[in-house]
Amino acid sequence: MNACVARLLPAIALFAVATAASAATVAETASRWGLIGRWSLDCRIPPDHDRGAVLSYQITGRNKLVLHRDFGDSEDNAEVIAADISGDNQLNLRIYFPQLRQTRELGLTRLPDGGIRAIYNRTRGGAYSIKHGRITATGQPTPLQFRCGD
Repeated sequence: MNACVARLLPAIALFAVATAASAATVAETASRWGLIGRWSLDCRIPPDHDRGAVLSYQITGRNKLVLHRDFGDSEDNAEVIAADISGDNQLNLRIYFPQLRQTRELGLTRLPDGGIRAIYNRTRGGAYSIKHGRITATGQPTPLQFRCGD
């Protein structure tokens, strides 16, 4: 048994080093993907519940990623607690909304023109508000969001 463990030890050590080296914080992952900044359906108009909120992904002093949502008449903050980039360059986020007492999972894709689009938005239990890039209540495709100048 000891000879078997001795032969596996270098492989285990290499795996541990590779895993630690590839581990990135949520903020680093979102930054690498290009998410940090302000996003809106139309950056020329002020935030509005009906015409579009301004979503701002910000890195705080403790290297934590926060989503700030400005609806014009109300605002809130939510912590992005997990982020990864899948093989098709989709950014997958897990966000905790304290006012809703809810964690949601969100998938974003980046478009060639620099915009982003939600591909899915669901509760941890699997209830979708967006699925396959479409709003489940209406069947309409999710709108494009564009980076706003800061």
